[in-house]
Amino acid sequence: MSHHCNEYGRIHSRRDFLNKLGAGLGVAALSGLVNPLSGMSDMGALPRVLSNGVGGIAPRAKRVIYMFQSGGPSQYELFSHKPLLRELHGQELPASVLNGQRLTGMTSGQGALPLAGSAFDFKQYGQCGKWLSDQVPHMASVADDICWVNSMYTDAINHDPAVMFIQTGSQFPGRPSIGAWASYGLGSMNENFPAFVVLLSKGDNGGAQPLYPRSWGSAFLPSQHQGVQFRAGADPVLYLNNPGGITTAARRNQLDRLKELQELQRAESLDPEIDARIAQYEMAFRMQASVPDLMDEKEPDYIYDMYGPDSRIPGTYAANCLLARRLAEKDVRFIQLYHRGWDAHGQCPANIRGLTNNTDQASAALLKDLKQRGLLEDTLLVWGGEFGRTAYSQGKLTPENYGRDHHPRAYNIWMAGGGVKPGLVYGKSDDFGYNITENPVHIHDFQATLLHLLGIDHEAMTFKHQGRRFRLTDVHGHVVHDLLA
Repeated sequence: MSHHCNEYGRIHSRRDFLNKLGAGLGVAALSGLVNPLSGMSDMGALPRVLSNGVGGIAPRAKRVIYMFQSGGPSQYELFSHKPLLRELHGQELPASVLNGQRLTGMTSGQGALPLAGSAFDFKQYGQCGKWLSDQVPHMASVADDICWVNSMYTDAINHDPAVMFIQTGSQFPGRPSIGAWASYGLGSMNENFPAFVVLLSKGDNGGAQPLYPRSWGSAFLPSQHQGVQFRAGADPVLYLNNPGGITTAARRNQLDRLKELQELQRAESLDPEIDARIAQYEMAFRMQASVPDLMDEKEPDYIYDMYGPDSRIPGTYAANCLLARRLAEKDVRFIQLYHRGWDAHGQCPANIRGLTNNTDQASAALLKDLKQRGLLEDTLLVWGGEFGRTAYSQGKLTPENYGRDHHPRAYNIWMAGGGVKPGLVYGKSDDFGYNITENPVHIHDFQATLLHLLGIDHEAMTFKHQGRRFRLTDVHGHVVHDLLA
């Protein structure tokens, strides 16, 4: 009979392996639902220090709500006022601005790159004087509560690598997501809910680019740190409810007997994963009560009115923003919203009108709602996509219509609460909005800053995998202290 040694030096036979495999398959459906309780540690994991994070940094934020706008929102139609593009509408993008930069395959063969001025009007808002489009009046109403970053840039030029990059720190699949890193580094604040929850807007948003679960996965981190997707409907978390004919009392009895057996196994094998497995079962049992209560919670009419009429329709972006506030009240550590459809290669003005109609009011309402409840100061809000759009038109250009290709070299995101400076307008791009001229912020800098606000030193939080210590920011990234309050 063959044997092998695990990393703790214990010898196991093939029979041991097969016996454990049977138990492991039963756990697999639940393994993504939970975090181990804060007193437990994972194989190879750093010890968690819930008060100061990892690296001894005083946290500014306890939780994050990340409103990810998948597809690449056009900065020219939302946040980046470039009147020169209107003046030069239809003229060729100067070669000195392009400067040999990489283009996608969708426009690299275009005979011309005509500049496209925005179809929308801009004006300044708030004491901060931020220029904003008439398509985001609700965000404009809270301009002085927002930290505006006008100088984001990324290394990726196509959707999937760009989404992977900003969500995991690598353009290639196989790295843990930013929410999984936060869960791993800090653990859960509420034993009745996962530390990392994911909410996707329902519908296809006009055949939008796909999103894959690896965007919120745990990769090589222990699986309890992956994002748990909450869905609209009667079964918000898949495989959570008891099978037909199994009562709550029977399930409780089953878990008690299973715990006794696993504790016997732990005494024999000293395997620390058994503690995590027991905690996973217990968390899933508690979620059977806590999740339906959360999803069934009713709001007063004035709250629904604040978020907009879609907030009454489960699964919409507005309803997910409202649900994110409830999850924040339950002290869920990382809440990730995904809204697709921003990929406007054609019909850009119509695309923006539709998307802002779905997102502007609810995004601003979430900020206002957190603020009125005293939650904004320790909740970090993030709004933005994986890259921006080009100053030139993709396809046919008319005075009323145009498309915009992917542009990684300069785009916009915003943050609020959680220790960032309100009313700060940070960074600049050139008059074409094509290249950054002041205070560039790379994806890794953004990630380092987000972790810093949670009390995590991005260089100190690592996980050893295949002989190398990995971190969210790889070997890059600097905290942007100018953004901190």
